[in-house]
Formats: sequence, structure tokens, C-alpha cells
Amino acid sequence: MSRLGRADGGLVPTVIIGGCGRVGLPLGIALASRGLPVVLYDINEAAVETVNSGVLPFDEPDAAEPLAAAVRDGRLLAVTDPACVAEAETVVVIVGTPVDEHLNPDIGAVPRAIELCADHLRDGQLLILRSTVHPGVTALTEKMLAGHGLDLDVAFCPERIAEGRAMTELFSLPQIVAARTERAYLRSEAFFRHLTEQTVRLVPEEAELAKLFTNTWRYIKFAAANQFWMMTNDAGLDFDRIRGAITYDYPRAADLPGPGFAAGPCLLKDTMQLAAFSRNNFALGHSAMLVNEGLPLYLAARLETRYDLSRLTVGILGMAFKAGSDDTRASLSFKLRKILALKARETLCSDPYVVDDRFLPLDEVLRCADLLVIGAPHPEYRDLPTGTPVVDIWGISGRGTLV
Repeated sequence: MSRLGRADGGLVPTVIIGGCGRVGLPLGIALASRGLPVVLYDINEAAVETVNSGVLPFDEPDAAEPLAAAVRDGRLLAVTDPACVAEAETVVVIVGTPVDEHLNPDIGAVPRAIELCADHLRDGQLLILRSTVHPGVTALTEKMLAGHGLDLDVAFCPERIAEGRAMTELFSLPQIVAARTERAYLRSEAFFRHLTEQTVRLVPEEAELAKLFTNTWRYIKFAAANQFWMMTNDAGLDFDRIRGAITYDYPRAADLPGPGFAAGPCLLKDTMQLAAFSRNNFALGHSAMLVNEGLPLYLAARLETRYDLSRLTVGILGMAFKAGSDDTRASLSFKLRKILALKARETLCSDPYVVDDRFLPLDEVLRCADLLVIGAPHPEYRDLPTGTPVVDIWGISGRGTLV
């Protein structure tokens, strides 16, 4: 394995477990841009090869150039060998933390990832957990390490970036730093001060909840907006006009979002993790899930009242989970496609950012579709050159949101 080291020859790079993913890679690039040697450990061989060629394996604005520079200058290396963690002073763990088919959290995802490297960890290292986890996973990790006879400083420092703004927010957002010992806290704070001057201190269990509260709060706000939209839509009114009046020069309503598919890999998952933490005594969170996850069903039902879908070819524009992204994880556009596949004569899909052999170019969908539904509010859909009816619950086309 190629090695990265300091100018004085000391082999003390940062190793990021899960380092070629959408959270780990931007962090690695950001650290390398500040002159730190970084090793990215990932089990995805294709992603490792892509990163080592100096190319991003996914879209992230302002990350391509610093990645290429870091690889070229020898500050960043991706590997598939877990032995790399033995070289590290700091090991950062960023792995996915899914829920199962029953929406229960998988509390073992982070410990399992660390177990793969446990034989290579050594006393005195700083281990930073950065994945969004169920409360108690930091303590579980500490217990697991103790069971291996390892004496590491452990901290939980959740990522807070939004996809598409990582290379700005890694340097601008305050970093929550949580550790059980003073030494682990001071070492973690010093690590993140390479990126940002602002840190917020909590204990691990507080920080674990803080991250879940953050994502759940966004999910609940989106559910409120979607419920308001359905109410006004059922009354034959345009929520876009009402929201415009509510938020106009009125700061107490400025954070009311517009309607749309509330999706992605975190919001629903973390709401359900919080529900599990509260022994499923979380009616507000479950209601938000019913509203947001039910939106594609509601939309399809409304379309059935207006159109004879069995005679129409429907085009879904935008299959990513949010605007300007190539990420389709948990995108509700796919749920809408499944529903319409049972109702429409034919369903066509297009997305300018997502590479998928099943999707068609935009001009072909515009030519063939009798009805268009905007699934993700990509900027390319603001001025569609078509006389075909457009269903736009996002309101990006300027035609209102009434369906």
C-alpha cells in the first residue's frame, strides 16, 4: 500500500472509514486542501479507483478541482485495505446507518465497520464517529473497543453538511464535538479546527440526539407544508399564492417551505430512529412520515380525477431526490413511477444529472408525453418549451402548484 506521511517522515495521516462516499470524500478533500495527509478506506473498489484517478465518483460542486490537486500532490489516497488504519493518528468513521424493513434502526452498522478494522487499531488513536447514529451507539462503540482491549479516545462529531454545499459548509458551519473525556474532546476540537473556528461542546448522547433532532425537524416542516398544500389543493386553491402572502416580509413565517417530495437518505430514516428511541411514542414523527411518504399516492389520485391516465403517456421529469443532484437514494420520484406504471398507458422518466439506462433524454420525453410531472425541481425545468400539461407541485415553473 502506498503511504502518505508528513514532511518529517512521521506516518500520521487521517484515515476516513467510508471515505469515498458522499460524506466521507468531501471531508477528506477539505482536510487535504488544508495540507493534511488523508487516506480514504472504502470497500467500494470502483469508487477507490475513480478517486485515485483524481475524479469524483458523484457530483459535488467545487470538489473536483481540489480532489484532483490533492491526488496529484500526494495528499490524498484511497485504499481498500483496512490495515491502513494502523498508520493513523485520527480515524474518522463515516458509514451509512440504515433502518430495516420495519423502520427499526440498525444500531450495529458503525460497530461492524469498526470491527473490520479492529485488528489494526492501536492504543492512543483518536476515533471520531461521524455517522448519524441511534442514541447509545457511541457508548456501544466504546464498549466494543474495550472488549478488544483497546484504549482509544472516542468522540462523536456528527456531519452537518447538505449535499451540494459540502465544500462551503465544511468550512463555515459550527462543528458539534462530543466526547466523554477531556483529552478526547480537546483532540477532536483541534482536529476540526483545521476546518472551522466554531465548535459546540456536548456529551455524546446529547450530540446523537442533536443530529436526529436536526433532520427530524426538517422532515416535520416539510410534512407541514405538504399537508397545507393538500388541504388547499382539495379546496381548489393554489397554496403557492397563500404561501407567498404568508411569507411576504413576515419573518415569523419565513421558514415555511414549499411543497414537494421530502426524500433522500436521511430525513425519513432519522425520524424513524428518533421514533425508536422514544419507544415509538412519537405521533408527530409518524404523522410526518404518513404525509411525506403518502404524497406520491395523493398526487396520483389527483391526476386520476383530472385525466384518463390509462390513455396517456406520462413523463416524470427529475428522478433525483432534490434539485441539482445526481443522488437518487430514497427518491419519491421512483415511488411515483411505480404508482403510475399501474395507472398510465406508459411512464417515461428523465433526469439531466442521473445516469440510468432506463431514462430518456428530455427532448424525447417532451415529444412523447401527453402529461408531464416534475419529480425533482431541477433548474432545467423552469422554462419547459412545451404545450403539454405540466404538473408542478414545487412551483418552479411559475404556474402555481394547484393540481
